[in-house]
Amino acid sequence: RGGSPHGSPAHGSLCPPARSRTVGELLAPTSPFDKKCGRENWTVAFAPDGSYLAWSQGHRIVKLVPWAQCLNNFLLHGTKNGSPGVGPRQGGEGAQRNKPCEHVLDCGDIVWSLAFGSSVPDKQSRCVNVEWHRFKFGQDQLLLATGLSNGRIKIWDVYTGKLLLNLMDHTEVVRDLTFAPDGSLILVSASRDKTLRVWDLKDDGNMMKVLRGHPNWVYGCAFSPDSSILCSVGASKAVFLWDMDKYSMLRKLEGHHNDVVACEFSPDGALLATASYDTRVYVWDPHIGVILREFGHLFPPPTPIFAGGANDRWVRSVCFSHDGLHVASLADDKMVRFWRIDEEYPVQVAPLNNGLCCTFSTDGSVLAAGTQDGSVYFWASPRQVCSLQHLCRLAIRRVMPTSLVRNLPLPCKVLEFLCYQV
Repeated sequence: RGGSPHGSPAHGSLCPPARSRTVGELLAPTSPFDKKCGRENWTVAFAPDGSYLAWSQGHRIVKLVPWAQCLNNFLLHGTKNGSPGVGPRQGGEGAQRNKPCEHVLDCGDIVWSLAFGSSVPDKQSRCVNVEWHRFKFGQDQLLLATGLSNGRIKIWDVYTGKLLLNLMDHTEVVRDLTFAPDGSLILVSASRDKTLRVWDLKDDGNMMKVLRGHPNWVYGCAFSPDSSILCSVGASKAVFLWDMDKYSMLRKLEGHHNDVVACEFSPDGALLATASYDTRVYVWDPHIGVILREFGHLFPPPTPIFAGGANDRWVRSVCFSHDGLHVASLADDKMVRFWRIDEEYPVQVAPLNNGLCCTFSTDGSVLAAGTQDGSVYFWASPRQVCSLQHLCRLAIRRVMPTSLVRNLPLPCKVLEFLCYQV
């Protein structure tokens, strides 16, 4: 199976992928005496309600910017934007108690990971009780967790920019952070000390549990939309699923041939995407541990024995769009790719030098990617009106795992579609 480096066929049997439209960029300020190392933007995050964007600018600094004003600046001033000076809007939204203000956070050490946590349940949570989703006015909290090089985790109030908690227990770099989407303010941290730790921020940051089992560094972690399952990935090909009610390991997913560095669940929880240095992104059915899709970044794909040899094609990051149809990946071959979960080749691509991380905005309309020089670049996501079939599939899969779907009295083709097998 020959092909071009974009992941599209060489002989034109399919149309080449479209070039993604650039939305904007936020460039980190540089001074002539800055060290090159320490400037990396290892992580970019959007608040669950879409109000804020945060990224690690390098040299201990995290920037918190109101996302709507950031987008407005791109529209007003073109795509290029140094470090924007955006303050709260006057009137309207700005009149609220929690009016969005820009903050610069000095975290005291190199920042490797970021996560927003909200006391308001995420709309994507697998819950059919509408009451559960209502705002409790006066009680809504928006927090930002920052994972540092020295193993500490600092918790900040997003609205005020004040430091709230300093969590100390990891002995190595905190490589990733994720909050449970159910509004419980349960935080999970992944570290190079080979452990995951579970913290309860409603209980003054009390550490509830240590999850052990990784043989080596833990690179990333992600909650399922209903907060019941945690995926963790790491060195030595590790992809582990944990039951977060019992804090026990559910299963190991085997298939990657090198370190696994990123993971994310689909919005209905039916799929799990993992990215590895073996040049592949796999899309799994996490409920049964089966690989449903393989998105290759090197053609022909390397054999397992050489899977770590293609250093220019290491996949660094992967994320699921909120439409449940698209996945974005970022690799060392200076490309960002947008994939459809039911197609073999990318539908859009964008050039990016020295990319490290990527994530979709809360509404899924924009992809943000961080680079080694502390900057962030933004592209418009592929936009498609979801079919009624897919919307029905999302609704069903939010509340039904694969084992229950298979027992539904439906034709085989419908069951295959519901299980993402077509």
